[in-house]
Amino acid sequence: MTLRPLALTCAAAVSVGVVSGPALTPLRASAARGDDRREAEIAAVVEGRAREGEPGVAVLVRQDGKTVFARGYGVRSLRSRERVDAGTGFRLASMTKAFTATAVMLLVRDGKLRYEDALTDVLPAFPAYGRAITIRHLLTHTSGLPDYEDLMDAAGKGRAPYWTPEHQIHDDEVLALLRGETKGRFPPGTSWAYSNSGYVVLGLVVARVSGKPFGDFLRQRIFTPLQMEGTLAYEKGRNEVKRRAFGHTRDGGSFREADQSPTSATLGDGGVYSNLEDLAKWDEALRLNTLLSPAWMKPALTPATLADGSPPRWPAGSRGGDDLDPGGPVSYGFGWFLDPWRGRPRMWHHGETQGFRSAIERFPDDRLTVVVLANRDDLDVRGLALEVAASRLHGHPGR
Repeated sequence: MTLRPLALTCAAAVSVGVVSGPALTPLRASAARGDDRREAEIAAVVEGRAREGEPGVAVLVRQDGKTVFARGYGVRSLRSRERVDAGTGFRLASMTKAFTATAVMLLVRDGKLRYEDALTDVLPAFPAYGRAITIRHLLTHTSGLPDYEDLMDAAGKGRAPYWTPEHQIHDDEVLALLRGETKGRFPPGTSWAYSNSGYVVLGLVVARVSGKPFGDFLRQRIFTPLQMEGTLAYEKGRNEVKRRAFGHTRDGGSFREADQSPTSATLGDGGVYSNLEDLAKWDEALRLNTLLSPAWMKPALTPATLADGSPPRWPAGSRGGDDLDPGGPVSYGFGWFLDPWRGRPRMWHHGETQGFRSAIERFPDDRLTVVVLANRDDLDVRGLALEVAASRLHGHPGR
């Protein structure tokens, strides 16, 4: 049985033409009918993805600067059975990287950091191989830093795992593993490889340069100014997620809670929780350049090139994990993939971690944004986000 969708938030309801009063003028009635049709078209794509009583999914659609759809389906937790809504807090996983990159850009704008600063300039105790790694390399996944999860596996080889869902690795321990190496995967700037290590290190760079814990910097410089009251970099024992969704995995024909992994405590690469209401504010800030002017945002939206001027490519090998298109071209700026879709410019990112999936697809020229958040690991949220986007893009048969 398909779960009945939850009501929109007040702001979303206004944006889709919910009005009060005894009668509507013909113009307003026509607009309301158009809004209802648009909402029904989106709902037709989304409904049925999470059934009654299952872990859920939340979908946000913004068009022309307005929220036109914000609904939750399913439950936040199989224990509480509380339903997903627009205020439910999901772990964003790698969608966090756009916030980390923004924090770095704010420090560059403040004159406290430069994109060409060497890693060893900011973290002097880092080994010699960090001298050739710049902040820009870290932002664009061209640093060549070793994958910290590989280093975790190597450190635990031959004995019981040191890091577990109950005893998680933290950012300073990631740094210690990286400091124990003598070289990277490749010389900085000569190749491209998606790097969670790089974004953990960027979180540490933000803390070092600003003199504040990474989560505090995000709150003070990004979340509070944008009134994103339900968004935070989660640190167990230090803060709490409002209306928190817990992650789940499908186990045969049912689900079981699977909310944490050994790497769930790292911050800069994936530690932010947020909700649809707050991500609508984030999208509006990106649309209006609230935090950074177009000039300051330009580097983030410029695809990286390698040191020889050539475009980067995904690492060769087999598809899986963080390698989405082995050997294929990749377009990445600062915290955003930038490759077009069906010929339309876009900026996008997805996230994948224990029990959660997330995706954001922004089409600036079409003034369209779609966000999908799920507290289950069996949904193709990127595919769903693009299905929803296709139904709203100009020129689509249904428009």
